[in-house]
Amino acid sequence: MTQQVAIIGAGPAGLAAARWLKHCGLAPVLIEAHSGIGGQWDGTNPMSGVWPEMRTNTARITTQFSDLDFPEEVAVFPRNQEMLAYLRRYAAMFGLLDGARLGHRVTRLTRQGSGYRLELEGPDGGETLDVPYVIVAPGRYNKPAIPPIPGLDSFTGALGAHHAFYYKSPDAYRGKRVVVAGGSISALEIASDLAMLGSRAVWLAQRRQRYVMPKMVRGIPLEYYAFTRGGALMRDTATPEELDRAQQEFVLAHGGDPARYGAPKPHPDIRKAGFTGSQHYLNLVAENRLSVRPWIARVSGQAVEFTDGSSVEADAILIGTGFDLDLPWLSDEIGKTLHLDIKGMELSDFTFHPDLPRLAVMGMWPQQGPYPVPLEQQARYIAYVWGGVIPAPDRQRLEAGVSACRSEAHFGDYRDQNEMALRFARLCGTDPGQIDDPALQRLLEASATTAIMFRLAGPDALPDGVQRFRDQFRRYGPSLAEAC
Repeated sequence: MTQQVAIIGAGPAGLAAARWLKHCGLAPVLIEAHSGIGGQWDGTNPMSGVWPEMRTNTARITTQFSDLDFPEEVAVFPRNQEMLAYLRRYAAMFGLLDGARLGHRVTRLTRQGSGYRLELEGPDGGETLDVPYVIVAPGRYNKPAIPPIPGLDSFTGALGAHHAFYYKSPDAYRGKRVVVAGGSISALEIASDLAMLGSRAVWLAQRRQRYVMPKMVRGIPLEYYAFTRGGALMRDTATPEELDRAQQEFVLAHGGDPARYGAPKPHPDIRKAGFTGSQHYLNLVAENRLSVRPWIARVSGQAVEFTDGSSVEADAILIGTGFDLDLPWLSDEIGKTLHLDIKGMELSDFTFHPDLPRLAVMGMWPQQGPYPVPLEQQARYIAYVWGGVIPAPDRQRLEAGVSACRSEAHFGDYRDQNEMALRFARLCGTDPGQIDDPALQRLLEASATTAIMFRLAGPDALPDGVQRFRDQFRRYGPSLAEAC
């Protein structure tokens, strides 16, 4: 009998898992609280933080799976509606909704014998589902985290104070004075939106100034400079000091010093400064259309006071300070085994735990760069292990992985997209480094880490994979002379 695998969540992670499990002879069952698939990319989903005019921060070639390209007419940076349409086509292509439980919310996941029991709440009431395998893939960006700000609850601005998760359109903020709090992508993009689309005044309050990278550099998607295979391979041999130095040189060469635009000076230690992305933020600061302030000290009525003593009168406060990990339906036993908290958990290679056989977790790490490519490799790793394509990691390996997770703080900081994709590709034998072709290897090292890169070798290599990879590089990458 075909073994059932319950997949909690029908966003990109759940869909990738279902595709590869089905390929390996298992029977995936997608379980999704919303009435449709797509996760964050479905703006009608209560757990979605996208807004109608939002585009991807990452280029289409790094934001897609290996089996399906975007339609030709889709721009380099797709709209969120185009991402949802893409995921729906992907699901239809592989028949992933066969037997899916859409509109069914998981209220409890517990151990049941050698498998697991899911308690569900659906349109017709409660039910249970017993399965031998479970994948936890609900996404990590759906419980807004708001730091304590004195007086925030007493803010009397007409449009109120809300987490950026609930920002849906700039229209309500036209002609208004808005404080946006936060220093990462969402805060910078929303502040830029407001400054360009009619707000009377926009102030961005942040604890520290990160380095800010554009979406494209000299007509090339940033991923061909920031998230390359060569950059991932460098981690195999470089010291932490060498990595820091290389990153510092990179951000200054491709993003520049924010202070030269009129933004605050980043911390001289690249690790403490960090970096993020926004196409317009620094230019808007340079044009004095967006004012940067330090963190909020307190709020009183409509007055927002900053830690430097300055204050402004605001009509709205939008807080883009990230998310807490939220898996309240895990049983106490599973949660304690994983050492689950609001930031992360303990897993071997971000996937398995030795004391939770037949359970896998997908995509719950914080990441810089697009998720689809590493998610596909992680899905293949899980499917290949459970489907018998590759040997399952033994207990000793899993225990060592959990120990590394703990000592290296795997969930304590953002992981790079190329690093994560290479990690999973090596685990499932799809790393193209095994190909004996020096010219191709030079091209691979110079390339953004795209999904087709991992269909060139190992299980499920594609006969036309190399040609598709070369065509992709020719269209989106730097000139061959520069790359090789």
